[in-house]
Amino acid sequence: MNPGQHLSAADAPLGSAGLGQPDCPPEAEALRGRIRAFVRERVMPCEPVLDAGGDAARTALRGLQAEAKREGLWALPLPEEYGGQGLGLPLYAHIAEAEGASDHGPAALGSAPLLDVQMLARHADDTVRKSFLRRITGGEVRTCYAMTEPETPGTDPGLTATRAESDIAGGWVLHGRKWFISGAGEADLITVLARVDDEGPGTDSLSLFLVPASAPGFTVVRELPVLGAGGQWEIAFDGVAVPPEHAVGAPGQALRIAGERLVLGRVLRCLRWLGQAERAFDLMCLRARSRGQSAGPLADRQLVQQMVFDSLLAIRTTRPLVHEAAARLAAGEDARLETGLAKVAAARMLQQVADAAIQVHGAAGLGPDTALPGLFRTGRTARLLDGPDELHITAVARRVLRGYSVTSRTDPPGR
Repeated sequence: MNPGQHLSAADAPLGSAGLGQPDCPPEAEALRGRIRAFVRERVMPCEPVLDAGGDAARTALRGLQAEAKREGLWALPLPEEYGGQGLGLPLYAHIAEAEGASDHGPAALGSAPLLDVQMLARHADDTVRKSFLRRITGGEVRTCYAMTEPETPGTDPGLTATRAESDIAGGWVLHGRKWFISGAGEADLITVLARVDDEGPGTDSLSLFLVPASAPGFTVVRELPVLGAGGQWEIAFDGVAVPPEHAVGAPGQALRIAGERLVLGRVLRCLRWLGQAERAFDLMCLRARSRGQSAGPLADRQLVQQMVFDSLLAIRTTRPLVHEAAARLAAGEDARLETGLAKVAAARMLQQVADAAIQVHGAAGLGPDTALPGLFRTGRTARLLDGPDELHITAVARRVLRGYSVTSRTDPPGR
């Protein structure tokens, strides 16, 4: 790797893509600038080490987390009662783009466990909350969420095969296998979706259980590279004993609880994808301006200008959809339609912008000297994460079409 080239990518100035951001409240503006600087100056230069995993990555991440804590940037959106800074979604949405410009930004800044902390704070037993929540927020305990299974469609949780058998002590014994679980190889606690007492297909018997990675019978089966990169894992549960207090929520309520975290999770992903797309856009523009040919710089080529225009248009038209979904969710309103639109648009947008940036870089965009391969990989993966495009397209279309009646000639409702 050429260190200078990588640092240029990290230090790239915020280009015109950022000018399409909604007005940021004054109380978040300075904080957003500090987060952007931290991610670009501290996190991005460490990406090669963090991407490689292992002891060196763990050491580097701990160092970044310690810096974030010293600078008062740690756990911004997590609840204050558990050691976070309690920044609500209306303000955090303006910061999440800058934080997510690197895949490692949320972990380095302590916001990565937000979904797990909120879920456990609302639905876990008091013993679990007292034992784990402050430690999760502080970065001492790492978590992951295990729902997807081999040979079972992730879009149809009613076919979940992992089962939890009740025991005479009031607890549970888990059997099953999960895969494509983010961070499972490093996790201390795993929230597992399972079918209670091996009942037949359906969702009424699905429940959630909190499993320590140290529990006998829990196994990390293998790491699953995604387009050549690690971070996803296959795990197995072979007679793992779960005490009664480690059930999360009431029996049969797993999908309702999962739905709460999925909507917020999708919005957070979209915000972070915007930050990554903006990063790819900056790299593309820098390359176009700096790369010369015998006939002049790439920036003078109309086809390159077309890619710059199309990428900027994709970012600018996606950002309002994402922030509208965040605003509705923060206001406690039904945001399913807006979230579906935002999720599909943001995933497509990141893939498009990263692809254009690679095209402008030529062969250099395929190699290890820029962040572009990782950004493109994230963009392609985004179209499957938290539900594939097709799931959101059909769900949004059905919701819209229900507002139209074939027997009425009056104007249809707006929603």
